[in-house]
Amino acid sequence: MAQEHTVKAFDEDITRLRGLIAEMGGLVELAIEEAMAALVRGSESLADAVIARDKRIDALEMEVDKLAVRVIALRAPMADDLREVIGALKIAGVLERIGDYAKNIARSAKRVENRKRFEPLTLIPAMAEIAGGMVHDVMTAFAARDPQLAIDVVTRDAKVDAFYDSIFRNLLTHMMEHPGSITSGAELMLVARNIERIGDHATNVAEMVHYAATGLYLTDRDERQSAG
Repeated sequence: MAQEHTVKAFDEDITRLRGLIAEMGGLVELAIEEAMAALVRGSESLADAVIARDKRIDALEMEVDKLAVRVIALRAPMADDLREVIGALKIAGVLERIGDYAKNIARSAKRVENRKRFEPLTLIPAMAEIAGGMVHDVMTAFAARDPQLAIDVVTRDAKVDAFYDSIFRNLLTHMMEHPGSITSGAELMLVARNIERIGDHATNVAEMVHYAATGLYLTDRDERQSAG
């Protein structure tokens, strides 16, 4: 009976852990969407809302930390279960960083002027849509323990990087031709850089999801396939 109670308590803890990660993921996705909307529309109120809501993401990460440590200390999970708990702990840390990048975008959105003058500003939302889609899909992969979807997320990071290179070149050209736009152009470069980092971090989460689901790092998988 005691064993049955322990198993039930462990299952409840894992369910709670997954729920916290899902909530963090939802808030991070919303932060990316609203930060970009604030940038495109020039909405300070929307930017301020993103910045204020970041505290909730930080609080959820602390909750995940405490719960994961308690599960490891009290339940002594083994093998697959331990991978899941450690994975959740690491993923929470990465999601918190993605939330910070969205907050940075919101802050930059408040400083950009004369939006219509910047041709690269039309590319930035498209770049953010890919990076935001990566975050959405990697959270789906986490919830479903789907290693194939995790791999798909990793492959998309190259598109984000290509967008970043194109936007960087366009902004640089624009600022050279219009010296008065340098301050706003620099903010847009920061925005593009933050989106690029979101893509990198979504890739990191995808690699963690793949490991939690299969016990294999993606590099191990690639090496096995090339050996086969």
